[in-house]
Formats: sequence, structure tokens, C-alpha cells
Amino acid sequence: MEYRLVDRLPTVEEFVAVTRAVGWADAYDPAAIPGSLAASLHAVVAVEGDRVIGLGRLIGDGAIYYYLQDLAVLPERQRRGVGSAILGRLEEWIAGRASARTFVGLFAAGGSVALYRRFGYAVHEDMTGMFRVGPRRTS
Repeated sequence: MEYRLVDRLPTVEEFVAVTRAVGWADAYDPAAIPGSLAASLHAVVAVEGDRVIGLGRLIGDGAIYYYLQDLAVLPERQRRGVGSAILGRLEEWIAGRASARTFVGLFAAGGSVALYRRFGYAVHEDMTGMFRVGPRRTS
């Protein structure tokens, strides 16, 4: 398998194709995808021939907080170093901008915990990751 990494946002179509392939079809409001991608700080796609086989992006404020988001590789291309390569490229981009006290966070899905641990990510006893889906309901 020969692929190249390209520093660019995926198109909406590329994003949908890869994220659906990994089972995230219901994770996004399709109408929100263009705006979400446009608000990214940086992104990397892995391209094999003319097809995107993996992607990852960074979101955050670009100063103190960075979050790895949507790191996904087509199932038939997983376990071949593509995810590690994408993550490594994103880490290089952060390293060129981050201070010693920059916070880089993520949510690990499925079997991805081992990948992130290899890059120095860990669960911290004094912090609990939390999230909510959808707007807050007051009634």
C-alpha cells in the first residue's frame, strides 16, 4: 500500500465517506459538517491514488487548547501505520506552535487507546472527560 499525507481539510464528501466507513454515520448532523470542517485549525488526509483513505484534524483555540478530532482510517487500511502517520503529522504541526503548557486533548474511540498512548496520551486521575450531545434542555 502506497499513500501520501497531504496537509489539507478533507472535502465534505471525503469526510463522510471515511467516517461512515468506520461507523460514525450517526455521529454528525450532515448539515453541520461544512461549517465544522471550515472551523478546523489544521487537517491531514492520507491519499492512496486519488482516494482519501484516512483523515484527522485539529480543533481548538490555536493558542492554549488543541483537540485531536476525527482521526479515522478506512477499515481495510487500518493496522498499516496510516493512523500513526496522520497523528504524527498533526503532532508535528502542534509542536511548531505550542508552548510548554499547551493542553492537547482527545476522546479515544474503540481500539484506538493504544495508538494514543504511544504518542504520550494518558488518562489522568484528577481529570474526567465529559461531554453532552445536543443542546442543554432546561425543562
